[in-house]
Amino acid sequence: MARRRSVWIGSGVAGASALVTAGLGPVTNYASSTVPEWAAHTWVIWPAFGVLVAASTGLLLWGRRLDDAAGPPVRLTSVGRLAGASHGSLRRPHVEKVRGREAELAVLMRMLRRPRGGRFAVVCGAGGLGKTTVAAQLAAEAEEAGWAVFWLRWRDTEQLAQQLTQMAVACGMPESALESARAGQESLPDVIWQHLAGARQWLVVLDNVDDPRAVGPAGERIADYRGWIRPYGGGLLLVTSRDTSAQTWGACAELLHLEPLEVSAAGQVLLDAAPRAGTQVQAQELAVRLGRLPLALQAVGVYLATPTSRYQTFTHYLQAMDAELSTLVGAKHPDASDPETARKVVRHTWELSLNQLAAEENALARPVLRMLSLMAQAPVPLSLITPGLLAAATGEQVTVVGVEAALAGLHRYGLLGLPESLRPSGAEEGCEGTAQVTLHPLVREINALALTEETAETAVLDRWHQSLNAQLIAAVDEVSRAGRPGWPTALLLAPHLLLLRNPETSQTLDTLADVLRAAGAHVPERALRQQVLDVRTRIFGPDHPDTLISRNDLAIALDGLGEYAEAARLHRQTLDDSTRILGPDHPHTLISRNNLASALERLGEYAEAARLHRQTLDDSTRILGPDHPHTLISRNMVATLAAAQAARRRRGRWLHRRAIR
Repeated sequence: MARRRSVWIGSGVAGASALVTAGLGPVTNYASSTVPEWAAHTWVIWPAFGVLVAASTGLLLWGRRLDDAAGPPVRLTSVGRLAGASHGSLRRPHVEKVRGREAELAVLMRMLRRPRGGRFAVVCGAGGLGKTTVAAQLAAEAEEAGWAVFWLRWRDTEQLAQQLTQMAVACGMPESALESARAGQESLPDVIWQHLAGARQWLVVLDNVDDPRAVGPAGERIADYRGWIRPYGGGLLLVTSRDTSAQTWGACAELLHLEPLEVSAAGQVLLDAAPRAGTQVQAQELAVRLGRLPLALQAVGVYLATPTSRYQTFTHYLQAMDAELSTLVGAKHPDASDPETARKVVRHTWELSLNQLAAEENALARPVLRMLSLMAQAPVPLSLITPGLLAAATGEQVTVVGVEAALAGLHRYGLLGLPESLRPSGAEEGCEGTAQVTLHPLVREINALALTEETAETAVLDRWHQSLNAQLIAAVDEVSRAGRPGWPTALLLAPHLLLLRNPETSQTLDTLADVLRAAGAHVPERALRQQVLDVRTRIFGPDHPDTLISRNDLAIALDGLGEYAEAARLHRQTLDDSTRILGPDHPHTLISRNNLASALERLGEYAEAARLHRQTLDDSTRILGPDHPHTLISRNMVATLAAAQAARRRRGRWLHRRAIR
């Protein structure tokens, strides 16, 4: 018997099944070295081969039919290769190089490449931060990687339904599914999202959903996920919106809240648009002045690159901004009534959000934002924004509920921020627990400009400023009576008090500066003392007693900051002027001499300090009496300095003896 050799020729299930189905009996999955008897007859081989081919083809077709019935994931083609012009409205917008959004794009790309069921993305923030640009950049990268990309621009529910239907059909949704929706057997959103649940590698961008309530269904929240926005499917749904509230979008939303660009990226945006307008440093300086806002950066860059513009460099534009804001980045656009135009103009983009809030019956949002624009570019304590303040400014009735709703609405639309750090620079006591808000610098400037133009009558604008002044004065009075608990609010009030520049309010600045001195907050105290000195010097002259007091207070603040030389210079000037104007025996002159002696002591000029302290003690004893508080203080200063000098002499002798051993 011939020896049989067995070799594997395959282990495919399809091949084995085909052979068994052909009914060829004991066919095994190996080859033999001997040829069977039946194989020598060709009339047997060719019919058998034909049966095998027919059976395999039938099994293949039947398997595909079963696969179709099971509804496997569908791999979509790129939108660029879909049905041509009929899908032009779904194409993404063109985007240039995006700067400074690498972190956000990385998060979105991870969500795109590894979609998780039950999640979608929301790029949100105030107008002008570049939400659409970020989405367009992601769409470009997704399309390049082979994803099917559909760009839907929100206008109304009817158009959204049409666009989503067009998109679903492009993704292979059968006409029968649409027929069931038309017949009312199923809802159209259900039909579309059921189809998308079985699809892969798609990106749908729903741009500018600034009024999520309108997306529907009517009377229901987006967070219920029963309407057009749902966290389902095998691709990624990306929504851009000014609404930054997590409550609006629900637990399935991944919110990416955009902030102004970093300085380096913001400067690069200007350089990209106007490469000949200056250096990188100059571009960054202008970018900071523009609040690092992408919309403003792009607009200014285009302006500078225009050959007919009045200003051609970053430096010249920066210098012109203070005087010409209303004709430069703050200029009006003739077609601002068109929302699409308004979105692209710095002057008008935030008015869209205010209009939306007004449509939500939040009419107080605009006056609140206008009032905040009159304050300094610093965190604002919410205790300042009261119904009384707004009622006095607007002449309308205002309630606490209305104010709180306005603040909440402005925050939801990104027009108000919350400071990351609640401790102002230079403060030694924090502001934790003190509610406060911040305003983007350009939002503040544009709204202040708008308020000036809206209040055509000077008296109306004066009423707004007077109302704010009165509120600030009342707030200072409150914190001065509160003692230590009032320190955090006092720290927040300080920069806003610098807006008070008349002699009637200089006492208020002094009062707040006293509170800050007690709190050890010498940096804001110094600013207030300098402000008071400037006002009193301008109004009363350099020799007025109140001016001398203000100079003395400023010197003490400098002393608290460790600027002893400048403090000593001011104290000496004040002593000379007090001696000349008030006389050598005036109590203020004695105080000034004592303060100069203390400053000299800190500079190490001990002999001069001791002489002045002794003179002050002698004069205080003679003029005020030995038991007067100032005399007691002066005696203590003399004794303290003498003890310090004695200690220094003892240590000097000890060091000398040690050195000669």
